Amino acid sequence: MALIVSQEEFNDVWQDWESLLRVCKNQRIFQTPSWHYLWWKEMGNGAQLRLTCFREDGNLVAIAPLMSVNTSLSFLGDTDLWDYHDFVIAPGKEAPVFASLFEVINDQQWSDFTLTSVPEDSSCLDYLPQLSKQNGYMFEKIPEDVAPGAILPATWDEYLSRLSKKDRHELRRKLRRLESESNFRWYAIETADGLDESLGDFFSLMRQSRQDKAEFLTPEREMFFLQAFGEMAELDFLRLFFMEIDGERVASAVCFDYGNTRFLYNSGYNPAYSQLSVGLLLNALCVRQSIDAGIRYFDFLRGDEPYKYDLGAKDLNLYRIVIRR
Repeated sequence: MALIVSQEEFNDVWQDWESLLRVCKNQRIFQTPSWHYLWWKEMGNGAQLRLTCFREDGNLVAIAPLMSVNTSLSFLGDTDLWDYHDFVIAPGKEAPVFASLFEVINDQQWSDFTLTSVPEDSSCLDYLPQLSKQNGYMFEKIPEDVAPGAILPATWDEYLSRLSKKDRHELRRKLRRLESESNFRWYAIETADGLDESLGDFFSLMRQSRQDKAEFLTPEREMFFLQAFGEMAELDFLRLFFMEIDGERVASAVCFDYGNTRFLYNSGYNPAYSQLSVGLLLNALCVRQSIDAGIRYFDFLRGDEPYKYDLGAKDLNLYRIVIRR
């Protein structure tokens, strides 16, 4: 049966979108309607929304969350605030959906169709090269970045056993030193109550930890984070972790729990406590708490920082796809 394709607004498709995502193979926080809408509301100035929906017998089977700026067509969003972009497609519907997508864009005015931050496990990498060729377009797949992550076992001890001998020894040594040389505790904030004050501490630690993070955290992005983190807390996705030493917050990490994955979105620490490895150890404790909660995958997200590999992560490749007329 032919798919019915339409351009829709967020409110028209929100519930169907959430239901569709729950049956998809790859369930990532960045594919939710909430994340798309928050970005669009705060950052979408100057773009035209092209929320393309594919229905079969009245049921939503796919969403292409797109936008256009001048003659460029792209995923809705950017690479600064999104670690992954992808189409949301019901399993088994990939072939008719991508064929219908090209029928739609063939009738639109655009010069380039650019898809950023596409993970290597995206089904679009299986279909877009051939469909581009069939429709007379140029296709290019460019390595963009990596998003390291770790499959989590059932126990912390098993997780430690999977680390290299050197990394396992170092992690245990640093944890023992933290326990012996400081009065520390760590905890998570999971509700919206008092969140703004805690986020102020998080932003401060983020700025202190690295100059590039301080430069990244512009007033515009900070406002987006306040809105996004508040919404994620309301949806019970947010996990805002802190480590305290002698009552002072010295490290923090923002995580999202979605599906069977914990996403480590960003983190920061006070460099005055770097000798105790507070940033690394808080991230390790986030992994440990994930295992205790039964989470199956810990996603360190975009970037090849060494600490991710020290904690056992393996790369997932991200690509930039460019289709040109």
